[in-house]
Amino acid sequence: MATALITHAAFLEHVTPEGHPERVARLQHVLHALEGLELQRVTAPMAAEDDLLRIHPKAYLEDLRDASPAKGLAQLDGDTFLSPGSLEAATRGAGAAVRAVDLVLSGEVANAFCAIRPPGHHAEKETAMGFCLFGNAALAAKHALDHHGLSRVAVVDFDVHHGNGTQDLLWDEKRALLVTSQQMPLWPGSGRPDETGAFDNVLNVPLAPDTDGAVMRAAYESQVFPRLRAFKPELIVISAGFDAHRDDPLAGLNWDTDDFRWLTRQLCAIAAELCDGRVVSTLEGGYDLEALAQSTRAHVEELLEAGK
Repeated sequence: MATALITHAAFLEHVTPEGHPERVARLQHVLHALEGLELQRVTAPMAAEDDLLRIHPKAYLEDLRDASPAKGLAQLDGDTFLSPGSLEAATRGAGAAVRAVDLVLSGEVANAFCAIRPPGHHAEKETAMGFCLFGNAALAAKHALDHHGLSRVAVVDFDVHHGNGTQDLLWDEKRALLVTSQQMPLWPGSGRPDETGAFDNVLNVPLAPDTDGAVMRAAYESQVFPRLRAFKPELIVISAGFDAHRDDPLAGLNWDTDDFRWLTRQLCAIAAELCDGRVVSTLEGGYDLEALAQSTRAHVEELLEAGK
C-alpha cells in the first residue's frame, strides 16, 4: 500500500520574524528532500471546529482568531508569532493530522506523514507556546479514539524538546499512551520521569545533554519498546521532531540521520507487530535545514519501506 504525504502551500504562508528558527525555509527543505519518492500526495484540509474542540476550548480558538493580524506580525509569547497566514496554516496542520488518521484507519494507505508547520506538540489546552498553536499529535490520537472508536492509541514523541502540550492534552486520557524522549535539562523544563499521567499513561524518558545514538537506542530498547508492546496500541502516532540531530542549533543531543532511520524502522516494526502497521507521523521540530531535510527523508523512506 501507499504512504501518504499530506501538505499544503498554506504552510509556507505562516511567516515568522527574520532570524526566527521556525521559518518558511524549513518546510521548503523538507519538501525538496522528499522529491522523487513514490508518495501519495494529499492536500491538507482545514480542520473542522468540532475537531479542534476535541482538544482545545472554544475560548482559546476565539482568542487565536482575535489575535490574528490582518497585516504584519502578532506576538503571543517570547517565541510564538502569528502572521496573516498563520491561523490557516495551523488549522490545516490539524486537518492534516485528522486526514492522516482517516486514510490510515480506512486502509486507503499504509501510513502517512504530515509535512506541516507550525509544529504542535508544545500547544497546551489553552496556551500557544514554543512556536505551536494546535496540538496536532494529540488531536490525531483523540480523533482515532472518539471518531473511529479505537480503544488504545500510542503517541511517540522523539523531538529533542519535551512535548508538554501533548502531555497536557492527553494527561487524563486513559485510552492513550504518550511516550516521549527529550533532552533534560532543556526548555520547556517539563518531562521528568515522575510525570506519569492521571492513569499511568505517560512515559517520559529524559536524556542527558550530549546523548548519542547508541545511548538513545538503548533507552528505547529498554524502556519505550517494552511499554508499547505492553500497551498494544491499535494505532501509533509519531511526533517527528528532528532537532536531536547533532547539528541542530537549539539543543545538545548527538543523534545523526541514521539514528532517526533506525528509530523509525523500529517503530514501524512494532506497528506491524501490534496494529497492522498503522502509523501516522507529523512534523515537529528540526532547525538545521540540511539535517532536517536528510533526517526527514530517512524517516519517510522507512515509512515507505514499511508500507510495501
